Amino acid sequence: MCLWGLSGQEVRAATPVGKAPAARPNIIIILSDDMGYSDIGCYGSEIETPHLDALAASGLRFTQFYNTARCCPTRASLLTGLNPHQAGVGHMMEDRGHEGYRGRLNRRCVTIAEALKPAGYRCYAVGKWHVTPGATAKALEDTSNWPLQRGFDRYYGTIHGAGSYWDPSSLVRDNKLITAFNDPEYQPEVFYYTDAISDHAVRFVREHATQNSGQPFFLYVAYTAAHWPMHAKESDIAKYRGRYDAGYAAVRQARWEKQKRLGVVDDRWSPAPLVGDWGKVKDRAFEARCMEVYAAMVDCMDQGIGRLMQAVRETGQWDNTLVFYLQDNGGCAENIGRGTNAPARAAQATFQPMDKNTPQYGSVPRQTRDGRPVRQGYGVMPGGPDTYIAYGRDWANVSNTPFREYKHWVHEGGIATPLIVHWPAGIPPSSRGRLEKQPGQLMDIMATCLDVAGTTYPAEYQGNAITPLEGVSLRPAFSGKSVKRSQPLCWEHEGNRAIREGKWKLVAKEKQPWELYDMERDRTELNDLAAKYPQRVKEMAAAWEAWAAKAQVLPLGAWRLKEAGAAGGEGALGQKRFELKSGDSLPRAQAPAIAGKPFRVVVQFEAAPADQGVLVAQGGSSLGYAVHMSEGQFHFVVRCRQKAVAEVGVPLSTAGQHLAVAVLSEKGTLSLKLDQQEERKVAGQGLIELTQDKCYRGWEVDKGAADTLTHIHGYSRTNHEQVCPT
Repeated sequence: MCLWGLSGQEVRAATPVGKAPAARPNIIIILSDDMGYSDIGCYGSEIETPHLDALAASGLRFTQFYNTARCCPTRASLLTGLNPHQAGVGHMMEDRGHEGYRGRLNRRCVTIAEALKPAGYRCYAVGKWHVTPGATAKALEDTSNWPLQRGFDRYYGTIHGAGSYWDPSSLVRDNKLITAFNDPEYQPEVFYYTDAISDHAVRFVREHATQNSGQPFFLYVAYTAAHWPMHAKESDIAKYRGRYDAGYAAVRQARWEKQKRLGVVDDRWSPAPLVGDWGKVKDRAFEARCMEVYAAMVDCMDQGIGRLMQAVRETGQWDNTLVFYLQDNGGCAENIGRGTNAPARAAQATFQPMDKNTPQYGSVPRQTRDGRPVRQGYGVMPGGPDTYIAYGRDWANVSNTPFREYKHWVHEGGIATPLIVHWPAGIPPSSRGRLEKQPGQLMDIMATCLDVAGTTYPAEYQGNAITPLEGVSLRPAFSGKSVKRSQPLCWEHEGNRAIREGKWKLVAKEKQPWELYDMERDRTELNDLAAKYPQRVKEMAAAWEAWAAKAQVLPLGAWRLKEAGAAGGEGALGQKRFELKSGDSLPRAQAPAIAGKPFRVVVQFEAAPADQGVLVAQGGSSLGYAVHMSEGQFHFVVRCRQKAVAEVGVPLSTAGQHLAVAVLSEKGTLSLKLDQQEERKVAGQGLIELTQDKCYRGWEVDKGAADTLTHIHGYSRTNHEQVCPT
């Protein structure tokens, strides 16, 4: 077996793989967010996606195409044709002090737009950008990596990665920060972000046809659907009411059977185990509603894609427009906003209303623009602007049918994506409607775009040496030929790592041993063959190590390093002391950077033994910590990873003012001291891996670190609080 590193001179070559048509094609890339392999109709779903299905019926469906398991790295790789670490985005939008983890596109890469401009393309981008920091006002002051500075001529969308669909944060038109309500160019009767993305994509296509008809165009459409929060229009939700009442197993089985009929899976495989047990669900109406809203979000996106394709047809550009549709990662098991019993809906506004010019910041808004608190918690029926809920792990398991794991992981459930390719002028009739089983990866999209445009990948751009292209053109597959790939496919995200060579895939979770799978017989990764083929494991592991060394992946674990190397990144990584007052809520980008760190929480508060509630919490139901009171006890609870929970408690026996100090040590030990009582310690199970939610204090909170926390409201009678990463 060969040890493959990065691409050699044959990929560096400046000649296109094939011959472009007489007229360069228009190119549209459509990217959806946090959706699983089975979530559109032509890959097995019951969700109605007739427009995507129609593209598949007269185009190609790739059944072994891959992303990189997470939003930012996927976007970086897709846009640049490089491994995400080579583009500077090995993780999220924080600078971790290593070149592969700078948290923004570097200047040693070019975007597809920058590469196509010399070939005469006019370039448009719509939707989620998320390859440069954008969660805070300070981060948004730096526009150097916004779309117009990375090759695009027009842009409408959000710089940050998540937010309300009814009132998105970091909304930008071209280079101007706006809100959904002060934009003079777009004021629909009801603003809904998915529709806004679709409407602007349509607008750019129609404007191009009238104003720039002599040029080909490149249009990048990056939907946020179906990323949390579960927000959708009631008219779309109504189409799915009752459709998920049968529960997880029934929906998943129906998808599996449909996938086999469609041929997008192999009936020799066995589906990965079902995760959710509908019989044990406490609130079936809530769980069904979550999936109804999710389906509505996907449905609405497909409607917009239909309008976009209609605009392409009506402007006479249909035959020579190449369309790609794919997804940024697998279904998302993050339990955002699902951690508590549901707080009641506010009867009236409890916050000061926001004027139309005030931007929202971060992922999770504290309030709606009219002053209502944004509600989270198990049982909050999602959909409206005053809710912020994820659909949860059990439905994500359904989305990823038939595969294992989710977004974040590099098992198939995290990285397998549909890829639909449609191009009437470039896909011969004999290939239309065909399933393409050759593996491919995000980096191949750049190479394919350059190939069909008849242009070259630059060795230098704006005075900077450019990292050689990593992808290979998929164009031969359009006519049933073999893609010329000379290296294996490799992945790394959050220490999860994988390499695929031919039918073999070597994969491992962070700090876990390698697993080996035969992708032809067992793509659902149920039969680990590592013990049977130790030499293959050794050779493939060495190949992965060689790739990681050259692709700027190392050091492993850099994504959780303690300090940020540059200002303006997301996350208060350099800040050592956080002072909170009652009602404070720090979004994840501004919250204490406690991942992989010891920390101390100091609380001054007034309470009696009968009081109960959460004083401070950071994280969600998967990872995080909480300091709370219940049943005459004061508690410190830490969940460092899934199912790894530790708790220490001390008696709260008197009413009055109290001082508490909670510490998670470097060795994972929990200690808690209340007033003059003797400090109590318990052995924990490590440091917290990564928090997915914000830091709350004194108002409605997620249930934080432990499933045992059931209190709905934060405890407000606290005088002073500090959170100090140490």
